[in-house]
Amino acid sequence: MKVNMTIALLLMFVFTGIAKAQEGAAGKAIFTPKCGICHGADASGNTSIGKNLKIKDLHSPEVQNVSDADLKAIIINGKNKMPAFKAKLTDVQIDQVLAYIREIGKGK
Repeated sequence: MKVNMTIALLLMFVFTGIAKAQEGAAGKAIFTPKCGICHGADASGNTSIGKNLKIKDLHSPEVQNVSDADLKAIIINGKNKMPAFKAKLTDVQIDQVLAYIREIGKGK
């Protein structure tokens, strides 16, 4: 019985990781055309618009330390020159973009 519980817990963690990876991949597919013009395809903010607006590198600890709720609010409502995406993205898509931002933060 203990072995079954251990296997069940392991499978739960594996499937959760797979689901997060898939959510991040879906987020990248949304991020690239919607956000890439300013943030760059690599999310570094190293574009002419990004440099002009002094957009932060989304990989940076400064951005990665912002709570999920606060990042989601920025995506939904916009901030400074960043437009709001509440009318352009569904809640699921916003969550996918957020998952992608978290995923790229792990790479640096």
